[in-house]
Amino acid sequence: MPRQFLAFALAASLSTASIAAVPAAEQAGLAQIREADLHADIGFLASDALQGRLSLQPGDDAAVQWIASEFAKAGLKPAATDAQGKPSYLQAVPLVEYRPDTQATRLTLKRGGKEVVWKDPDVSGSFPTDQDVSAPVVFAGYGITAPELGYDDYAGLDVKGKVVVVFDHEPQETDPHSIFNGTGNTRYATGYVKVLNAQEHGAVAVLMAPEPSHNHPSAQEVRARIGHHAEHAANPIPSQALADSALHIPSMILSADVANQLLATSGSTPAALQAAIDKDLKSRSQALPDTAISLHLHNSSRREATTWNVVGLVEGSDPKLAPETILISAHHDHDGEAGGKIWHGADDNASGTVGVVTLAHAFAANPTKPRRSILFAVFAAEERGLLGAYYLAAHPLRPLDTTRAMINFDMIGRDEQPSPQTEGLIQVPADTSNRLNLIGAAYSPDYQHTVAKENQQVGLVLDDRFDHEYALNVFFRSDQFPFVLHNVPAFWWFTGFHLDYHHPSDTAEKIDYPKMAKILKLAYLSAWQFADEATPPRFISHPGSGGAR
Repeated sequence: MPRQFLAFALAASLSTASIAAVPAAEQAGLAQIREADLHADIGFLASDALQGRLSLQPGDDAAVQWIASEFAKAGLKPAATDAQGKPSYLQAVPLVEYRPDTQATRLTLKRGGKEVVWKDPDVSGSFPTDQDVSAPVVFAGYGITAPELGYDDYAGLDVKGKVVVVFDHEPQETDPHSIFNGTGNTRYATGYVKVLNAQEHGAVAVLMAPEPSHNHPSAQEVRARIGHHAEHAANPIPSQALADSALHIPSMILSADVANQLLATSGSTPAALQAAIDKDLKSRSQALPDTAISLHLHNSSRREATTWNVVGLVEGSDPKLAPETILISAHHDHDGEAGGKIWHGADDNASGTVGVVTLAHAFAANPTKPRRSILFAVFAAEERGLLGAYYLAAHPLRPLDTTRAMINFDMIGRDEQPSPQTEGLIQVPADTSNRLNLIGAAYSPDYQHTVAKENQQVGLVLDDRFDHEYALNVFFRSDQFPFVLHNVPAFWWFTGFHLDYHHPSDTAEKIDYPKMAKILKLAYLSAWQFADEATPPRFISHPGSGGAR
Protein backbone atom coordinates (compact mmCIF):
# COMPACT_ATOMS: atom_id res chain seq x y z
CA MET A 1 0.00 0.00 0.00
CA PRO A 2 1.46 3.43 -0.96
CA ARG A 3 2.55 5.48 2.06
CA GLN A 4 -0.04 8.25 1.63
CA PHE A 5 -2.91 5.75 1.44
CA LEU A 6 -1.59 3.86 4.45
CA ALA A 7 -1.44 7.10 6.42
CA PHE A 8 -4.99 7.93 5.37
CA ALA A 9 -6.26 4.51 6.38
CA LEU A 10 -4.58 4.75 9.78
CA ALA A 11 -6.04 8.23 10.35
CA ALA A 12 -9.50 6.95 9.42
CA SER A 13 -9.25 3.98 11.76
CA LEU A 14 -8.00 6.18 14.61
CA SER A 15 -10.89 8.55 14.02
CA THR A 16 -13.35 5.65 14.12
CA ALA A 17 -11.80 4.36 17.33
CA SER A 18 -11.99 7.80 18.92
CA ILE A 19 -15.63 8.25 17.98
CA ALA A 20 -16.36 4.83 19.44
CA ALA A 21 -15.32 6.30 22.81
CA VAL A 22 -18.21 8.80 22.59
CA PRO A 23 -21.13 7.84 24.88
CA ALA A 24 -23.69 5.71 23.05
CA ALA A 25 -26.45 8.24 23.76
CA GLU A 26 -24.65 10.82 21.57
CA GLN A 27 -23.54 8.67 18.65
CA ALA A 28 -26.68 8.78 16.50
CA GLY A 29 -26.44 12.55 16.19
CA LEU A 30 -22.71 12.45 15.58
CA ALA A 31 -23.31 10.15 12.62
CA GLN A 32 -25.42 12.88 11.00
CA ILE A 33 -22.29 14.98 10.32
CA ARG A 34 -21.35 13.92 6.79
CA GLU A 35 -18.93 15.51 4.36
CA ALA A 36 -21.24 14.85 1.38
CA ASP A 37 -23.98 16.96 2.99
CA LEU A 38 -21.53 19.78 3.69
CA HIS A 39 -20.46 19.75 0.02
CA ALA A 40 -24.03 19.97 -1.25
CA ASP A 41 -25.21 22.64 1.16
CA ILE A 42 -22.22 24.99 0.81
CA GLY A 43 -22.36 24.49 -2.94
CA PHE A 44 -25.93 25.82 -2.89
CA LEU A 45 -25.41 28.77 -0.53
CA ALA A 46 -22.24 29.92 -2.32
CA SER A 47 -23.66 29.44 -5.82
CA ASP A 48 -24.12 32.20 -8.38
CA ALA A 49 -27.87 31.83 -7.94
CA LEU A 50 -27.74 33.39 -4.46
CA GLN A 51 -25.87 36.45 -5.80
CA GLY A 52 -23.50 36.77 -2.83
CA ARG A 53 -26.32 36.93 -0.24
CA LEU A 54 -26.19 40.69 0.31
CA SER A 55 -28.40 41.73 3.21
CA LEU A 56 -31.89 42.84 2.10
CA GLN A 57 -31.38 41.40 -1.40
CA PRO A 58 -33.18 38.39 -2.96
CA GLY A 59 -30.19 36.04 -2.69
CA ASP A 60 -29.97 36.49 1.06
CA ASP A 61 -33.74 36.13 1.39
CA ALA A 62 -33.42 32.80 -0.45
CA ALA A 63 -30.76 31.71 2.06
CA VAL A 64 -33.12 32.63 4.90
CA GLN A 65 -35.90 30.50 3.44
CA TRP A 66 -33.53 27.56 2.90
CA ILE A 67 -32.32 27.65 6.51
CA ALA A 68 -35.91 27.84 7.81
CA SER A 69 -36.90 24.89 5.62
CA GLU A 70 -33.95 22.87 6.94
CA PHE A 71 -34.95 23.65 10.54
CA ALA A 72 -38.48 22.52 9.74
CA LYS A 73 -37.22 19.38 7.99
CA ALA A 74 -35.11 18.54 11.04
CA GLY A 75 -38.12 18.95 13.31
CA LEU A 76 -36.89 21.91 15.34
CA LYS A 77 -39.45 23.91 17.28
CA PRO A 78 -39.96 27.43 15.85
CA ALA A 79 -38.37 29.84 18.34
CA ALA A 80 -39.95 33.12 17.21
CA THR A 81 -43.45 34.39 16.41
CA ASP A 82 -44.70 36.11 13.27
CA ALA A 83 -46.77 39.30 13.00
CA GLN A 84 -49.94 37.30 13.74
CA GLY A 85 -48.41 35.78 16.87
CA LYS A 86 -47.99 32.33 15.31
CA PRO A 87 -44.84 30.23 15.83
CA SER A 88 -42.16 31.01 13.25
CA TYR A 89 -38.56 30.20 12.42
CA LEU A 90 -38.07 33.85 11.43
CA GLN A 91 -37.35 36.69 13.85
CA ALA A 92 -37.92 39.98 12.02
CA VAL A 93 -34.96 42.36 12.22
CA PRO A 94 -36.08 45.89 11.18
CA LEU A 95 -33.26 47.82 9.50
CA VAL A 96 -32.51 51.21 8.05
CA GLU A 97 -30.45 51.04 4.86
CA TYR A 98 -28.70 54.23 3.81
CA ARG A 99 -25.96 55.50 1.54
CA PRO A 100 -23.59 58.01 3.13
CA ASP A 101 -22.69 60.92 0.88
CA THR A 102 -18.93 60.91 1.49
CA GLN A 103 -18.51 64.11 -0.52
CA ALA A 104 -20.71 65.92 2.01
CA THR A 105 -18.99 64.50 5.10
CA ARG A 106 -17.11 67.23 6.91
CA LEU A 107 -15.75 68.28 10.28
CA THR A 108 -15.11 71.96 11.02
CA LEU A 109 -12.84 73.17 13.82
CA LYS A 110 -13.66 76.60 15.25
CA ARG A 111 -10.81 78.21 17.17
CA GLY A 112 -9.50 81.73 17.58
CA GLY A 113 -12.19 83.14 15.33
CA LYS A 114 -11.04 80.94 12.44
CA GLU A 115 -12.30 77.72 10.88
CA VAL A 116 -10.50 74.66 9.56
CA VAL A 117 -12.56 72.21 7.48
CA TRP A 118 -11.70 68.54 6.96
CA LYS A 119 -13.40 66.11 4.58
CA ASP A 120 -13.09 62.45 3.63
CA PRO A 121 -10.60 60.71 3.95
CA ASP A 122 -9.20 62.88 6.77
CA VAL A 123 -12.49 62.30 8.57
CA SER A 124 -15.03 59.58 7.92
CA GLY A 125 -18.30 58.53 9.42
CA SER A 126 -21.89 57.58 8.79
CA PHE A 127 -25.21 57.61 10.59
CA PRO A 128 -28.70 56.42 9.59
CA THR A 129 -30.08 59.97 9.75
CA ASP A 130 -28.52 63.22 8.58
CA GLN A 131 -26.55 64.87 11.36
CA ASP A 132 -25.51 68.46 12.10
CA VAL A 133 -23.81 68.78 15.48
CA SER A 134 -22.07 71.89 16.83
CA ALA A 135 -20.56 71.79 20.32
CA PRO A 136 -17.42 72.33 22.42
CA VAL A 137 -14.86 69.53 22.45
CA VAL A 138 -13.66 67.54 25.48
CA PHE A 139 -10.77 65.07 25.55
CA ALA A 140 -11.87 61.86 27.30
CA GLY A 141 -8.75 59.68 27.20
CA TYR A 142 -9.56 56.25 25.86
CA GLY A 143 -13.29 56.78 26.47
CA ILE A 144 -13.44 53.89 28.96
CA THR A 145 -15.36 53.48 32.21
CA ALA A 146 -14.26 50.24 33.90
CA PRO A 147 -15.25 50.40 37.59
CA GLU A 148 -14.05 46.86 38.34
CA LEU A 149 -10.57 47.97 37.25
CA GLY A 150 -10.67 51.27 39.07
CA TYR A 151 -10.31 53.04 35.72
CA ASP A 152 -12.59 55.84 34.46
CA ASP A 153 -11.77 58.40 31.78
CA TYR A 154 -15.01 60.24 32.65
CA ALA A 155 -14.35 60.66 36.38
CA GLY A 156 -15.10 64.27 37.29
CA LEU A 157 -15.55 65.19 33.61
CA ASP A 158 -18.64 67.06 32.38
CA VAL A 159 -19.40 66.05 28.81
CA LYS A 160 -23.13 66.82 28.70
CA GLY A 161 -23.89 68.50 25.41
CA LYS A 162 -20.23 68.21 24.38
CA VAL A 163 -18.33 66.31 21.70
CA VAL A 164 -15.71 63.93 23.07
CA VAL A 165 -12.47 63.00 21.33
CA VAL A 166 -11.09 59.64 22.48
CA PHE A 167 -8.18 57.39 21.60
CA ASP A 168 -8.86 54.08 19.89
CA HIS A 169 -8.15 50.72 21.61
CA GLU A 170 -7.05 50.50 25.29
CA PRO A 171 -4.27 51.64 27.60
CA GLN A 172 -1.12 49.55 27.99
CA GLU A 173 -2.07 47.16 25.20
CA THR A 174 1.52 46.13 24.48
CA ASP A 175 2.04 45.18 28.14
CA PRO A 176 1.44 41.47 28.87
CA HIS A 177 0.73 42.44 32.48
CA SER A 178 -1.84 45.14 31.70
CA ILE A 179 -5.04 45.00 33.75
CA PHE A 180 -6.80 45.21 30.38
CA ASN A 181 -6.26 41.49 29.63
CA GLY A 182 -2.57 41.87 28.88
CA THR A 183 -2.02 42.16 25.12
CA GLY A 184 -5.52 40.90 24.33
CA ASN A 185 -8.64 42.97 23.82
CA THR A 186 -11.36 43.43 26.43
CA ARG A 187 -14.92 44.55 25.84
CA TYR A 188 -13.87 48.17 26.37
CA ALA A 189 -11.59 48.44 23.32
CA THR A 190 -14.26 48.59 20.63
CA GLY A 191 -15.72 51.78 19.22
CA TYR A 192 -19.27 50.51 19.79
CA VAL A 193 -18.74 50.38 23.56
CA LYS A 194 -16.90 53.73 23.58
CA VAL A 195 -19.78 55.47 21.78
CA LEU A 196 -22.35 53.88 24.11
CA ASN A 197 -20.32 55.04 27.11
CA ALA A 198 -20.02 58.60 25.80
CA GLN A 199 -23.75 58.62 25.10
CA GLU A 200 -24.53 57.48 28.66
CA HIS A 201 -22.43 60.36 29.98
CA GLY A 202 -24.40 62.88 27.92
CA ALA A 203 -22.05 63.50 24.98
CA VAL A 204 -23.59 64.45 21.63
CA ALA A 205 -20.92 62.95 19.35
CA VAL A 206 -17.65 60.99 19.46
CA LEU A 207 -14.46 61.63 17.51
CA MET A 208 -12.25 58.54 17.40
CA ALA A 209 -8.52 59.33 17.22
CA PRO A 210 -5.71 56.85 16.52
CA GLU A 211 -3.39 56.41 19.47
CA PRO A 212 -0.19 58.36 18.70
CA SER A 213 1.85 55.30 19.66
CA HIS A 214 0.28 52.19 18.18
CA ASN A 215 1.52 48.89 16.84
CA HIS A 216 -1.51 48.09 14.73
CA PRO A 217 -3.26 49.56 11.68
CA SER A 218 -5.42 52.60 12.32
CA ALA A 219 -9.15 52.34 11.66
CA GLN A 220 -8.53 54.01 8.28
CA GLU A 221 -5.81 51.49 7.37
CA VAL A 222 -7.96 48.51 8.37
CA ARG A 223 -10.51 49.38 5.70
CA ALA A 224 -7.82 49.28 3.03
CA ARG A 225 -6.85 45.73 4.03
CA ILE A 226 -10.33 44.25 3.42
CA GLY A 227 -10.94 43.35 -0.21
CA HIS A 228 -14.56 44.36 -0.70
CA HIS A 229 -13.91 48.03 0.13
CA ALA A 230 -11.60 48.44 -2.87
CA GLU A 231 -13.47 46.20 -5.29
CA HIS A 232 -16.85 47.76 -4.47
CA ALA A 233 -15.43 51.28 -4.76
CA ALA A 234 -17.39 52.15 -7.90
CA ASN A 235 -20.63 51.01 -6.28
CA PRO A 236 -20.18 50.92 -2.50
CA ILE A 237 -22.25 48.52 -0.43
CA PRO A 238 -24.97 50.52 1.34
CA SER A 239 -24.69 50.93 5.10
CA GLN A 240 -27.28 49.42 7.41
CA ALA A 241 -28.29 49.95 11.02
CA LEU A 242 -30.90 48.57 13.37
CA ALA A 243 -34.07 50.64 13.31
CA ASP A 244 -33.98 50.63 17.12
CA SER A 245 -30.18 50.88 17.43
CA ALA A 246 -28.80 51.51 20.91
CA LEU A 247 -26.47 54.12 19.38
CA HIS A 248 -28.21 57.49 19.23
CA ILE A 249 -25.22 59.79 18.67
CA PRO A 250 -22.90 59.97 15.66
CA SER A 251 -19.20 59.23 15.59
CA MET A 252 -16.34 59.99 13.24
CA ILE A 253 -12.93 58.43 12.64
CA LEU A 254 -10.08 60.95 12.52
CA SER A 255 -6.67 60.93 10.91
CA ALA A 256 -3.68 61.53 13.18
CA ASP A 257 -3.24 65.03 11.74
CA VAL A 258 -6.81 66.03 12.57
CA ALA A 259 -6.48 64.62 16.09
CA ASN A 260 -3.24 66.54 16.63
CA GLN A 261 -4.91 69.82 15.69
CA LEU A 262 -7.97 69.20 17.86
CA LEU A 263 -5.78 68.45 20.89
CA ALA A 264 -3.41 71.38 20.32
CA THR A 265 -4.88 73.42 23.20
CA SER A 266 -4.57 70.59 25.75
CA GLY A 267 -1.27 71.91 27.09
CA SER A 268 0.40 68.70 26.01
CA THR A 269 0.89 66.57 22.92
CA PRO A 270 -1.29 63.58 22.03
CA ALA A 271 1.75 61.32 22.44
CA ALA A 272 2.47 62.71 25.90
CA LEU A 273 -1.18 62.35 26.92
CA GLN A 274 -1.18 58.71 25.85
CA ALA A 275 2.13 57.99 27.57
CA ALA A 276 0.91 59.56 30.82
CA ILE A 277 -2.30 57.51 30.86
CA ASP A 278 -0.44 54.32 30.01
CA LYS A 279 2.11 54.95 32.74
CA ASP A 280 -0.20 55.18 35.76
CA LEU A 281 -3.77 54.65 34.42
CA LYS A 282 -4.81 58.03 35.82
CA SER A 283 -7.24 60.25 33.93
CA ARG A 284 -5.84 63.03 31.73
CA SER A 285 -9.31 63.96 30.50
CA GLN A 286 -10.06 67.67 30.12
CA ALA A 287 -12.08 70.28 28.33
CA LEU A 288 -10.11 71.68 25.39
CA PRO A 289 -9.86 75.48 25.57
CA ASP A 290 -11.09 77.45 22.56
CA THR A 291 -12.08 74.27 20.71
CA ALA A 292 -15.49 73.70 19.17
CA ILE A 293 -16.52 71.67 16.16
CA SER A 294 -19.32 71.39 13.67
CA LEU A 295 -19.95 67.89 12.33
CA HIS A 296 -21.98 67.23 9.17
CA LEU A 297 -23.11 63.82 7.92
CA HIS A 298 -25.52 63.47 5.01
CA ASN A 299 -27.07 60.48 3.27
CA SER A 300 -27.89 60.36 -0.42
CA SER A 301 -30.61 57.74 0.17
CA ARG A 302 -32.43 56.04 3.03
CA ARG A 303 -35.04 53.30 3.30
CA GLU A 304 -36.53 51.04 5.94
CA ALA A 305 -36.69 47.29 5.35
CA THR A 306 -36.75 43.99 7.20
CA THR A 307 -34.35 41.07 7.25
CA TRP A 308 -34.51 37.94 9.37
CA ASN A 309 -32.73 35.91 11.99
CA VAL A 310 -33.56 32.22 11.53
CA VAL A 311 -34.18 30.51 14.88
CA GLY A 312 -35.16 26.98 15.92
CA LEU A 313 -35.10 25.07 19.19
CA VAL A 314 -34.28 21.56 20.39
CA GLU A 315 -35.88 21.34 23.81
CA GLY A 316 -33.92 19.90 26.70
CA SER A 317 -34.89 16.64 28.37
CA ASP A 318 -34.69 17.79 32.00
CA PRO A 319 -37.76 19.80 33.15
CA LYS A 320 -35.61 21.76 35.60
CA LEU A 321 -32.77 22.54 33.17
CA ALA A 322 -34.70 22.82 29.88
CA PRO A 323 -35.41 26.54 30.47
CA GLU A 324 -31.63 27.11 30.26
CA THR A 325 -30.10 27.63 26.82
CA ILE A 326 -27.06 26.72 24.75
CA LEU A 327 -26.82 28.90 21.65
CA ILE A 328 -25.29 27.69 18.37
CA SER A 329 -25.02 30.42 15.74
CA ALA A 330 -23.60 31.78 12.49
CA HIS A 331 -24.57 34.49 9.98
CA HIS A 332 -26.15 33.98 6.57
CA ASP A 333 -25.32 37.21 4.69
CA HIS A 334 -22.27 38.22 2.65
CA ASP A 335 -21.19 41.02 0.27
CA GLY A 336 -23.36 40.56 -2.82
CA GLU A 337 -22.18 41.36 -6.32
CA ALA A 338 -20.67 44.29 -8.21
CA GLY A 339 -19.06 44.87 -11.58
CA GLY A 340 -20.11 41.46 -12.86
CA LYS A 341 -18.42 39.70 -9.91
CA ILE A 342 -20.15 37.71 -7.17
CA TRP A 343 -18.80 37.60 -3.61
CA HIS A 344 -19.67 33.93 -3.10
CA GLY A 345 -18.84 33.77 0.60
CA ALA A 346 -18.31 30.01 0.75
CA ASP A 347 -16.14 30.24 3.85
CA ASP A 348 -17.64 33.57 4.98
CA ASN A 349 -20.10 32.38 5.96
CA ALA A 350 -21.80 29.58 4.07
CA SER A 351 -19.50 27.32 6.11
CA GLY A 352 -20.87 28.61 9.42
CA THR A 353 -24.46 28.60 8.23
CA VAL A 354 -24.16 25.00 7.07
CA GLY A 355 -22.46 24.18 10.37
CA VAL A 356 -25.50 25.39 12.33
CA VAL A 357 -27.91 23.56 10.02
CA THR A 358 -25.85 20.36 10.27
CA LEU A 359 -25.82 20.45 14.07
CA ALA A 360 -29.54 21.23 14.13
CA HIS A 361 -30.13 18.02 12.18
CA ALA A 362 -27.71 16.13 14.42
CA PHE A 363 -29.28 17.10 17.73
CA ALA A 364 -32.82 16.78 16.42
CA ALA A 365 -32.12 13.30 15.01
CA ASN A 366 -30.49 12.02 18.19
CA PRO A 367 -33.12 9.99 20.12
CA THR A 368 -31.66 11.18 23.44
CA LYS A 369 -31.61 14.90 24.13
CA PRO A 370 -29.27 16.71 26.53
CA ARG A 371 -30.78 18.27 29.63
CA ARG A 372 -30.64 21.93 28.59
CA SER A 373 -32.28 23.32 25.46
CA ILE A 374 -30.32 24.31 22.37
CA LEU A 375 -31.27 27.40 20.37
CA PHE A 376 -29.99 27.41 16.78
CA ALA A 377 -29.72 30.93 15.32
CA VAL A 378 -28.45 32.09 11.93
CA PHE A 379 -28.09 35.85 12.11
CA ALA A 380 -28.82 38.56 9.58
CA ALA A 381 -26.60 41.42 8.46
CA GLU A 382 -23.38 40.45 10.23
CA GLU A 383 -21.33 42.00 7.45
CA ARG A 384 -23.16 45.30 8.01
CA GLY A 385 -22.21 45.46 11.71
CA LEU A 386 -23.32 42.29 13.58
CA LEU A 387 -26.87 43.65 13.31
CA GLY A 388 -28.86 40.43 13.64
CA ALA A 389 -26.80 39.38 16.65
CA TYR A 390 -27.17 42.76 18.35
CA TYR A 391 -30.91 42.54 17.67
CA LEU A 392 -31.32 39.08 19.22
CA ALA A 393 -29.19 40.15 22.20
CA ALA A 394 -31.49 43.17 22.68
CA HIS A 395 -34.66 41.16 21.96
CA PRO A 396 -33.81 37.69 23.31
CA LEU A 397 -36.16 34.82 22.59
CA ARG A 398 -34.93 33.07 25.72
CA PRO A 399 -33.40 34.74 28.81
CA LEU A 400 -29.75 35.68 28.41
CA ASP A 401 -29.04 35.29 32.12
CA THR A 402 -29.69 31.54 31.74
CA THR A 403 -27.91 31.22 28.39
CA ARG A 404 -25.00 29.06 29.51
CA ALA A 405 -22.75 28.96 26.45
CA MET A 406 -22.62 30.12 22.84
CA ILE A 407 -20.82 28.47 19.92
CA ASN A 408 -20.53 30.93 17.03
CA PHE A 409 -19.31 29.70 13.66
CA ASP A 410 -17.83 32.29 11.31
CA MET A 411 -15.44 30.95 8.65
CA ILE A 412 -14.86 27.33 9.68
CA GLY A 413 -14.06 25.90 6.25
CA ARG A 414 -10.52 26.80 5.27
CA ASP A 415 -6.88 26.50 6.24
CA GLU A 416 -5.47 29.78 7.53
CA GLN A 417 -2.79 31.42 5.41
CA PRO A 418 -0.87 34.72 5.39
CA SER A 419 -2.92 37.45 3.76
CA PRO A 420 -3.21 41.26 3.60
CA GLN A 421 -5.39 40.97 6.73
CA THR A 422 -2.57 39.57 8.83
CA GLU A 423 0.66 40.65 7.11
CA GLY A 424 3.06 42.11 9.62
CA LEU A 425 0.49 41.85 12.41
CA ILE A 426 0.23 38.24 13.55
CA GLN A 427 2.23 35.10 12.90
CA VAL A 428 0.39 32.40 10.96
CA PRO A 429 1.63 28.88 11.76
CA ALA A 430 3.30 27.02 8.90
CA ASP A 431 0.76 24.17 9.02
CA THR A 432 -2.87 25.09 9.67
CA SER A 433 -4.43 22.05 8.02
CA ASN A 434 -5.73 20.70 11.33
CA ARG A 435 -5.99 23.97 13.26
CA LEU A 436 -9.02 25.70 14.81
CA ASN A 437 -8.90 29.16 16.40
CA LEU A 438 -11.08 29.60 19.48
CA ILE A 439 -11.69 33.23 20.47
CA GLY A 440 -13.10 34.22 23.85
CA ALA A 441 -11.28 32.20 26.50
CA ALA A 442 -10.38 35.29 28.51
CA TYR A 443 -14.02 35.56 29.52
CA SER A 444 -14.61 31.87 30.17
CA PRO A 445 -11.69 29.52 30.86
CA ASP A 446 -14.28 26.87 31.84
CA TYR A 447 -15.63 26.87 28.29
CA GLN A 448 -12.13 26.43 26.87
CA HIS A 449 -11.50 23.53 29.25
CA THR A 450 -14.65 21.70 28.14
CA VAL A 451 -13.81 22.06 24.45
CA ALA A 452 -10.22 20.92 25.03
CA LYS A 453 -11.46 17.84 26.87
CA GLU A 454 -13.89 16.90 24.09
CA ASN A 455 -11.16 17.51 21.52
CA GLN A 456 -9.37 14.43 22.88
CA GLN A 457 -11.95 12.47 20.85
CA VAL A 458 -11.42 14.57 17.69
CA GLY A 459 -7.77 15.61 17.58
CA LEU A 460 -7.79 19.14 16.20
CA VAL A 461 -5.03 21.63 17.07
CA LEU A 462 -6.73 24.32 19.17
CA ASP A 463 -5.19 27.80 18.87
CA ASP A 464 -5.79 30.81 21.14
CA ARG A 465 -3.51 33.32 19.36
CA PHE A 466 -6.36 35.76 18.72
CA ASP A 467 -7.07 36.05 22.45
CA HIS A 468 -3.61 37.54 22.93
CA GLU A 469 -3.39 40.12 20.15
CA TYR A 470 -4.70 43.65 19.71
CA ALA A 471 -3.77 44.49 16.11
CA LEU A 472 -6.64 42.83 14.26
CA ASN A 473 -9.54 43.52 16.66
CA VAL A 474 -10.73 39.99 15.93
CA PHE A 475 -12.54 39.70 19.28
CA PHE A 476 -15.14 42.27 18.17
CA ARG A 477 -15.64 41.10 14.63
CA SER A 478 -18.24 38.35 14.81
CA ASP A 479 -21.63 37.60 16.27
CA GLN A 480 -20.49 36.23 19.62
CA PHE A 481 -19.45 39.73 20.74
CA PRO A 482 -22.94 41.20 21.44
CA PHE A 483 -23.53 38.25 23.77
CA VAL A 484 -20.20 38.74 25.55
CA LEU A 485 -21.51 42.24 26.32
CA HIS A 486 -24.40 40.49 28.10
CA ASN A 487 -22.08 38.23 30.13
CA VAL A 488 -22.73 35.07 28.13
CA PRO A 489 -19.76 32.65 27.77
CA ALA A 490 -19.45 32.97 24.01
CA PHE A 491 -16.66 31.85 21.66
CA TRP A 492 -16.01 32.48 18.00
CA TRP A 493 -14.94 29.26 16.24
CA PHE A 494 -12.76 30.36 13.32
CA THR A 495 -10.28 28.71 10.94
CA GLY A 496 -8.59 32.03 10.12
CA PHE A 497 -8.07 34.55 7.35
CA HIS A 498 -6.87 33.62 3.86
CA LEU A 499 -6.24 35.26 0.50
CA ASP A 500 -9.86 34.82 -0.60
CA TYR A 501 -11.33 36.59 2.46
CA HIS A 502 -13.90 39.15 1.25
CA HIS A 503 -13.06 38.50 -2.40
CA PRO A 504 -15.18 36.89 -5.14
CA SER A 505 -12.75 33.96 -5.08
CA ASP A 506 -14.12 32.62 -1.75
CA THR A 507 -15.75 29.67 -3.50
CA ALA A 508 -17.10 26.26 -2.51
CA GLU A 509 -14.41 24.06 -4.08
CA LYS A 510 -11.78 25.61 -1.78
CA ILE A 511 -13.45 24.44 1.43
CA ASP A 512 -11.53 21.84 3.45
CA TYR A 513 -14.51 19.54 3.98
CA PRO A 514 -12.79 16.82 6.07
CA LYS A 515 -11.48 19.45 8.47
CA MET A 516 -14.86 21.19 8.64
CA ALA A 517 -16.51 17.87 9.51
CA LYS A 518 -14.03 17.42 12.38
CA ILE A 519 -14.81 20.91 13.67
CA LEU A 520 -18.54 20.17 13.63
CA LYS A 521 -17.98 16.90 15.48
CA LEU A 522 -16.05 18.78 18.14
CA ALA A 523 -18.81 21.40 18.33
CA TYR A 524 -21.46 18.68 18.66
CA LEU A 525 -19.60 16.99 21.51
CA SER A 526 -18.86 20.32 23.22
CA ALA A 527 -22.42 21.60 22.90
CA TRP A 528 -23.67 18.33 24.34
CA GLN A 529 -21.45 18.81 27.37
CA PHE A 530 -22.52 22.43 27.81
CA ALA A 531 -26.14 21.32 27.63
CA ASP A 532 -25.75 18.34 29.95
CA GLU A 533 -23.01 19.03 32.51
CA ALA A 534 -23.98 19.80 36.09
CA THR A 535 -21.96 23.03 36.24
CA PRO A 536 -21.98 25.05 32.99
CA PRO A 537 -19.15 27.45 32.09
CA ARG A 538 -18.74 30.52 34.26
CA PHE A 539 -18.43 33.99 32.76
CA ILE A 540 -15.47 36.03 34.02
CA SER A 541 -16.46 39.70 33.98
CA HIS A 542 -12.85 40.88 34.27
CA PRO A 543 -10.27 38.64 32.58
CA GLY A 544 -7.48 37.79 34.96
CA SER A 545 -9.39 38.74 38.10
CA GLY A 546 -11.02 35.34 38.62
CA GLY A 547 -14.32 37.09 39.29
CA ALA A 548 -17.35 35.26 37.90
CA ARG A 549 -20.61 36.91 36.97
